[in-house]
Amino acid sequence: MLDDSTHTWLRGLLDRHTAVAGTVHVVREDLLHIAAAHNIPPRVQEVTARIPLGKGMAGLAWERDRPVQTCNLREDDSGAVKPGARAVDGKAAVALPVHDDDGTVRAVVGLAWLDERELTDGELASIAEDATSLPVTVPPV
Repeated sequence: MLDDSTHTWLRGLLDRHTAVAGTVHVVREDLLHIAAAHNIPPRVQEVTARIPLGKGMAGLAWERDRPVQTCNLREDDSGAVKPGARAVDGKAAVALPVHDDDGTVRAVVGLAWLDERELTDGELASIAEDATSLPVTVPPV
């Protein structure tokens, strides 16, 4: 079940960074659970409702505890982008871990843009800093 307040937060994050689509997945029971999605096709939301550690961009960002990005979702051949993600209307994308106060990854946020690009370290740092505002009280899913 997706959460309205988390969706509102996600929309603000996307707007501030001129992204067109995105997700929030929270860590629960050793899986990432989808909590919010914007401009993500229903089938992709269904396929990514629960993501194990190390699977896809979000699972890799969680496992590596660092951002994972691609310049083009549809043409990426690194293995990080799973087939469902290719259905998102976007090219450049990033998945970033969000930490709790003790440094543990508590969520992964994903953003996608219409154009191809590689985000700079400064852009990644800006998005990561902004993502720390994710409410701690994201409801369990």
